[in-house]
Amino acid sequence: MKISVITAVHNSIDTIQSAIDSVRNQNQSPIEHVVIDGMSDDGTGAILEQNKNDLANLIREPDQGIYDALNKGIRAATGDIIGFLHADDLLASPKALSWVADKFQSGNFDAVYADLAYVDAEDPNRIVRYWKAGNYQRSKFRRGWMPPHPTVYVKKTIYERLGMYRINIGSGADYECLIRLLVKHEIKVGYIPEILVKMRVGGTSNASFKNRMAANRADRQAWVENDLKPPLGLRFTKPLSKLPQYWRRPLS
Repeated sequence: MKISVITAVHNSIDTIQSAIDSVRNQNQSPIEHVVIDGMSDDGTGAILEQNKNDLANLIREPDQGIYDALNKGIRAATGDIIGFLHADDLLASPKALSWVADKFQSGNFDAVYADLAYVDAEDPNRIVRYWKAGNYQRSKFRRGWMPPHPTVYVKKTIYERLGMYRINIGSGADYECLIRLLVKHEIKVGYIPEILVKMRVGGTSNASFKNRMAANRADRQAWVENDLKPPLGLRFTKPLSKLPQYWRRPLS
């Protein structure tokens, strides 16, 4: 079982090296790291060139945003399993991708996901928020739940059969994709009760009130585009479902 990790990057000179290192340090094999650089002009390109021997594929060309870049990565990937590591994020443990491989091998899963830790931008060892995803239940989507997208790993054949990211959705493209795969088509999903990814605090969808309102519209559109009735009060239940992240902490 080969795992492809895709990183879309644009002007992330301060963090891209640590993202690459966290993939390089994995004890799982085989792994390929595919990087899609949207023509960074801050020195990120030089760092990528320095690490080229550790990258299975480096594509540097203009794109239409992060989800267009991720789609390019899916097409370029040669692994059986595909996951994403954003340029500001880290795989939380050298065992992270071993956990992914073991979970896929333990059952006939089409996708797996795990827990996520939001960490201080300057100190990735300091947890700011903890997203304990919990066991999978399809019905939880209607109560505002979703698995942490950066921890989701999916068989490439699923993307080939059911489609990739719809870039017309904007910042809600990851949510729409999860709705399509997990809710509409009911692929088989497994949960890994471990912190798989450390995400530095911040994020496009939550950066401003205007962006949050746009995300609310995209969330509703995700259901409509899949011929599903949006849950009542989704604009409230989805943010409310995240509140425990601020006081919950991992046991160890």
